[in-house]
Amino acid sequence: MKYELVVFDWDGTLLDSAGAIVQAIQASCRDLGLPIPADAQARHVIGLGLADAMRHAVPDLSPESYQPMIERYRFHYLSGDHELTLFPGVPEMLADLQSAGHILTVATGKSRLGLERAFDHSGLRSLFQSSRCADECHSKPHPQMLEELMAEFGIGPHSTVMIGDTSHDLLMANNAGVDSLAVTYGAHPHDHLLEFKPQACLHSVQELDQWLKNFA
Repeated sequence: MKYELVVFDWDGTLLDSAGAIVQAIQASCRDLGLPIPADAQARHVIGLGLADAMRHAVPDLSPESYQPMIERYRFHYLSGDHELTLFPGVPEMLADLQSAGHILTVATGKSRLGLERAFDHSGLRSLFQSSRCADECHSKPHPQMLEELMAEFGIGPHSTVMIGDTSHDLLMANNAGVDSLAVTYGAHPHDHLLEFKPQACLHSVQELDQWLKNFA
């Protein structure tokens, strides 16, 4: 196989959550009387660690407002995250990859607590052999998450692929010397993703699944 280690982003790649994240950011700003970012601005920060995401979504946010903003975001997002669903075909795709012998892992902007909660809700925990979160490593696009996952399994960059829906995922892969695949059904638009030279841009889980069967 070409890619022994397959690393997935979570939000917008496996879980259909981008819309909920945007709404939670906007609702948090509304609660605190802050300027409400447009949808595109809020979607752009998806994939970053929470503090970085809030800072970029609300550039005028004062340092003393970071924690209240994060608390309101968590309140709004967690009140409905149990209703979010995986993109159709995700469990079957992951099971096929695992059966074929690939090592499956996650690199996410979520906190560890958030990812564990997502594993429980999704039922996908048993399919992943390891994961890295934004409160354990530098936030994307720093390469630390990928570097640690490769070191954990003793797998080099040429045998690793990062799959994500944002430029933060693809730039992290570039910074780690790792190939990337972009999915266009998540947070960032197709033309923006192309700028970071992924191996392919896939428009559905079905296209991603077929690409991996053919080339991974």
